[in-house]
Amino acid sequence: MTETMQIGVVFPQTELGGDAGAVRAYGQGVEELGFKHLLVYDHVLGADPAVHTGWDRPYDVNTTFHEPLVLFGFLAGITALELVTGVIIAPQRQSALLAKQAAEVDLLTGGHFRLGVGVGWNSVEYEALGKDFGTRGRRAEEQVQLMRELWTKQSVTFTGKYEQVQGAGLSPLPIQRPIPVWFGVQSPVGYRRAGRIGDGWFPQMAPGDELDAARRVVEQAAVEAGRDPGTIGMEGRISWRGDVDQAERAVQRWQQAGASHLSINTMSAGLSGVEDHLLALAQLAKAIGLPAA
Repeated sequence: MTETMQIGVVFPQTELGGDAGAVRAYGQGVEELGFKHLLVYDHVLGADPAVHTGWDRPYDVNTTFHEPLVLFGFLAGITALELVTGVIIAPQRQSALLAKQAAEVDLLTGGHFRLGVGVGWNSVEYEALGKDFGTRGRRAEEQVQLMRELWTKQSVTFTGKYEQVQGAGLSPLPIQRPIPVWFGVQSPVGYRRAGRIGDGWFPQMAPGDELDAARRVVEQAAVEAGRDPGTIGMEGRISWRGDVDQAERAVQRWQQAGASHLSINTMSAGLSGVEDHLLALAQLAKAIGLPAA
């Protein structure tokens, strides 16, 4: 059933806290179950609702988030999983430093890395990191252009509206030249960006009419940019809620929709600890016939 779609997991970091042993057990456990990649969300800072009155977003100062690229340095030494940021908020980070960190992860994983990027929604983070929230979309495109040059050339001179590099480069260069860049998007502007310059995209909806409409925008933008839409990957996501049959049907729907990749998210399912998360994933892995490592 899964021959043409790579299946991985979403790291349940909001429920595992800061325990390094839990990170190790989870990473090695999902690899043993036959999952192929591990996707990690990104937030540098959480807002304090006591200060930001009326805060109603899904994460706050009490929600645990590991730093993805540092986390990947650890995971690269203990698993052979493909590691994926899904997504890192690129415009609130320094572009050259992000390119350097990504290149290092790519080296440590032996080229098994995808850099998923997005523009984010948390203005509190942007302010704290000294980056402009209002121009984040435009800056993201320029960042990708610069990072691809840094990943493929020993010396780069780049003069953009937001980025400047004068005769400098990364060493060592990554294994993948360039590293695949995937976009987390949820608007027509984002869909067009993914189609123009993305190696893949992460839809924020389930298979159906809305996904079909979004994909048409991605594909049309690719054609207008002179690209083959068939080369652009698409990674779906399903949330585990304790029903194996329901989850199995969701996997089938994503495969029928033509997804190249799929991630299983076990957060917010009432599970407690690494063992519960791995047990849930084991049930699904068996149901869909994943070959164990």
